[in-house]
Amino acid sequence: MADEGVVDSRLFRDVMGTFASGVTVVTLGVDGTPRGMTANAFLSLSLDPPLVIVCVQETGSMHSLFEEAEAFGVNVLAADQRAVSDLFAKHGMPDEPMGGFEYRVGDLGVPLLSGVLGYAECRIVERLPGGDHTIVIGEATNVAFDREGAEPLLFYRGGYREISAEA
Repeated sequence: MADEGVVDSRLFRDVMGTFASGVTVVTLGVDGTPRGMTANAFLSLSLDPPLVIVCVQETGSMHSLFEEAEAFGVNVLAADQRAVSDLFAKHGMPDEPMGGFEYRVGDLGVPLLSGVLGYAECRIVERLPGGDHTIVIGEATNVAFDREGAEPLLFYRGGYREISAEA
C-alpha cells in the first residue's frame, strides 16, 4: 500500500490524462522573434474581465521567455492541424519562423497562426507559482474565430482524438 498522501506521479499523470482537452499553440513575440509551444494546460478563467490561464513548465525552453513577455497569443487548433501541434511540442527553435506555418503579427506583437479555430491575444496580468509550472494569467484584448465550425484537435490519454458524433 502506498503511503497516505503520497501520489505516484505516473498514476497521477495517467488519471489526469483521462480529461479530454483541446490543443492550443501559445505564441510569443519576444525581441522580434516569433515563438510558440503546444499547450493543453490552458483554460478560460473569467468573462469579466476576459481572463485566460496558460501553464508553462519551469524546465521548458519557453519558460524564460514567458518571464520576459508582456503578452501572448492562444491559437486553438483545428483537427487538421496535428502537424502544427507536433512541431510546437518539440524542444528548440524550428528552422524557419513559426516552423514555416502561415501567421500574422497581432496588435500586441504576438504571432497568430492562420487556419486555427480561433485565437486570443492576451496581455499578461499575473504570474503565479504552480508546482513545477508557472501559471500565467492573461487578459484577452482581441479574440476572433478564424475557421468557426471546423472540428477541434483533441488530446486524450496521451494521443490525438477526433469527435466521433454530434451531440
